[in-house]
Amino acid sequence: MDPELVTRIANNPNYQALKAKRTRFGWRLTLAMMIAYYGFILLVAFNKSFLSQKLGAGVMTLGIPIGFGLIVFTVVLTAYYVNRANREFDALSDVIAKEVLT
Repeated sequence: MDPELVTRIANNPNYQALKAKRTRFGWRLTLAMMIAYYGFILLVAFNKSFLSQKLGAGVMTLGIPIGFGLIVFTVVLTAYYVNRANREFDALSDVIAKEVLT
């Protein structure tokens, strides 16, 4: 890549804004994921009796829907990221490309 182009992109205020927004957003999602996963692991490690409570007369315990909920949470968080990236980050990337390449 042309060093002059790299410099123009790096100095572009929209690029700086995009980088800051994406970084903040990424850290927030990372924090949410870490809290969810480590919270579940801590429940498994320190409160097995809570997770082993039976739901109804069958063999299902409370840990199964909580674990499934964690998987669903991951999919929802990923979908949220993709939606925001497609809507906001890609639009800003297009603006940066038009500004820098003209």
